[in-house]
Amino acid sequence: MTPLIVFSVITGYFGLLMLISYLTSRKSDNDTFFTGNRQSPWYLVAYGMVGASLSGVTFISVPGEVSNLGWTYLQFVLGNIVGYVVIAFVLIPLFYRLNLISIYEYLKDRFGLKSYRTGASFFLISQTIGASFRLFLAAIVLQIAFFNSFGIPFWVTVLVTISLIWLYTFRGGIKTIVWTDTIQTTFLLLAVTISIFVILSQLDLSINDTFKLVSSSPKSNLFEWNWLSDRNFFKTFTAGVFITIAMNGLDQNVMQKNLTCKSIKDAQKNILWFSVTFLLSTILFLILGVLLYQYATANNIAIPERTDDLYPLLALNYFGLLAGIVFLLGIIAAAFSSADSALTALTTSFCIDILSPKKTKTVKKRTRLYVHIGFTLLMFLVIIIFNAFNDTSVVSAVFKVAGFTYGPILGLYAFGLITKKKVKDKLVPLVCIIAPILSIILNYNSEKWFNGFKFGFEILLVNAFLTMLGLFIISKKTILPLHIIHKK
Repeated sequence: MTPLIVFSVITGYFGLLMLISYLTSRKSDNDTFFTGNRQSPWYLVAYGMVGASLSGVTFISVPGEVSNLGWTYLQFVLGNIVGYVVIAFVLIPLFYRLNLISIYEYLKDRFGLKSYRTGASFFLISQTIGASFRLFLAAIVLQIAFFNSFGIPFWVTVLVTISLIWLYTFRGGIKTIVWTDTIQTTFLLLAVTISIFVILSQLDLSINDTFKLVSSSPKSNLFEWNWLSDRNFFKTFTAGVFITIAMNGLDQNVMQKNLTCKSIKDAQKNILWFSVTFLLSTILFLILGVLLYQYATANNIAIPERTDDLYPLLALNYFGLLAGIVFLLGIIAAAFSSADSALTALTTSFCIDILSPKKTKTVKKRTRLYVHIGFTLLMFLVIIIFNAFNDTSVVSAVFKVAGFTYGPILGLYAFGLITKKKVKDKLVPLVCIIAPILSIILNYNSEKWFNGFKFGFEILLVNAFLTMLGLFIISKKTILPLHIIHKK
């Protein structure tokens, strides 16, 4: 694929996003930016959330990792479905009753200002690192596919990429993103579908042949029953439930889209239909993974040492021009659908939760603009720091550590919803710092301390439990009346 074609694809793609931004941001105000005026069609939100949830990491990593993990990732996704049901029938009604802009406002009513800012701060840290990591991967692909041909340094690639994201989100915010996400989800799923079609065509496989090939492949192994494995079904499924609740239901990035729906019922339909679509999309990625390895073997193509490199290698060099173009659009869409909504969510949370926690309606439009620019620059700096490591394993480790910050958020909400106890608000930040530190130590030493037992995703539950234990220790004897806990 020539640099001219890549440039044309990128230019055309961003031209489309800018057009959508223009159409959705006319007469926009803070309410438009933060809540989309609560007028988003639920089916549009549900479809668009697929692209944002899959992300660039999933787009590349899930197909490549079937050689190491088989289909065991699907155990986790099955747990996700249960988590989405909890979100639909527990969290969505709560957030709508409270008429929240930022979901962390609940913590202010339940525990106090310190708890509120602590929950929001953990989200800001997690989302900044996570979104930067996902955009970092996309920038690497763009650097290889286009910018290297002109000797353009990586920092310029990142600056151009993140500036373009800022341009189409700074006015319309979440209202624009609801619509751009639908376009980006379409490109993402189109890339996978066309890649599968190309493989079937070149290997002369029928649908029936494909079904037999995938079902009989050792790379399609779904269940892992070994208790010591970090991929054990029960551990992975349970973790899938609670990680979904923590990293989707208690994440401003995801919930801000849900809160743009017109009513509780619309938001619930959005979540439930999205979960089904997400499951089917994941299965499509796993099928693609098996076929990628079959294609490489049939054509005597050397398997890259890093499994993440397999799909880009084949799509850009072996699948033909159309598949290469759609793959490029897919990886851009997958990364940007995560980064643009994250940038908006970070701006929303900082404006509402940090700058104006007592008067949520007083945020000025100019202040919001400055915060939006600030987080754009912060993400740029984080990506440059990632690149300075020049070691993807180090960057991946930083990304995983950021995931530990969701444990305290889950613990705070679980304690608030399950118990009626008040806490010493000023001590909550200390509890929420100690819990993830202890969790990281446990995770690092688990095999040595627990006779070979290895934590997987379920370390989040340990983190949340330690947070709840700490909150119980600092709780007061006074018990809140029920009407305050579940304020209507």
